[in-house]
Amino acid sequence: MFKLIRIFVLLSILAFVAIGTWLAQVRSTDWNNSLWIRVYPINADGHPATHRDIDSLSVEVFSGVEGFFDREVQRYGVMLEQPVRVELGPQLSEEPPKLSEQRSILNTMLWSLETRWWASSVTRGKEDIAPDVRMFVRCHHPDSHFILEDSLGVQKGMFGIVNAYAGRSFKGSNNVVLAHEFLHTIGASDKYDLSTNQPIASIGLAEPERSSLFPQRFAEIMGGRIALSPREAVIPSSLRQPVIGTVTAREIGLLEE
Repeated sequence: MFKLIRIFVLLSILAFVAIGTWLAQVRSTDWNNSLWIRVYPINADGHPATHRDIDSLSVEVFSGVEGFFDREVQRYGVMLEQPVRVELGPQLSEEPPKLSEQRSILNTMLWSLETRWWASSVTRGKEDIAPDVRMFVRCHHPDSHFILEDSLGVQKGMFGIVNAYAGRSFKGSNNVVLAHEFLHTIGASDKYDLSTNQPIASIGLAEPERSSLFPQRFAEIMGGRIALSPREAVIPSSLRQPVIGTVTAREIGLLEE
């Protein structure tokens, strides 16, 4: 009963922002104006070195994200100056809700609602103007030997949670994950096999019509990896290697259905 009450309260609160979220989703794929991403770093492991790395962050670290969308949006004929703009927000101390180990439909639903509410409430008082998308980057010290959890991007609520390693040497790969999860928030779907992490042919390949299909030279951003063979793929080291494929372009409004 207590869980049902919590769900009802959360649903009541989220109902007030549902129309605003829907309007934001529509605007996010018309490509008439720049989309504004605000990145909030979180020290996920409490390591002092992670804290120092976050303190040294600047918005230039995310210039690769802006450059990627400049290139790819124009490739589809949309001549919009700076289609994606990234801003760095302050470091947050509050972690997002964790999904219960006792998996059930009710627990997953409750976690989803709580996470959406957390994403909108944790930044309250930290923004003069609300961004289009909030990306929360949970930073971990690279020497912690911690296996990063899966990142996620949520269209309903337009936010993402990126699990990343701290330090400038990881900025290229971190930006690949950030761009991938951001695209989820505006309607793009995954294009890789969840059981193998291998890009799905042909929608998950950057060059599906290449005469010699493998190895691929680039990664489809939602395929996640550069396919070297039908069973082998590598993660891009920076956003110079991925592209937005035609199926993804349709999903996010760059191509007409």
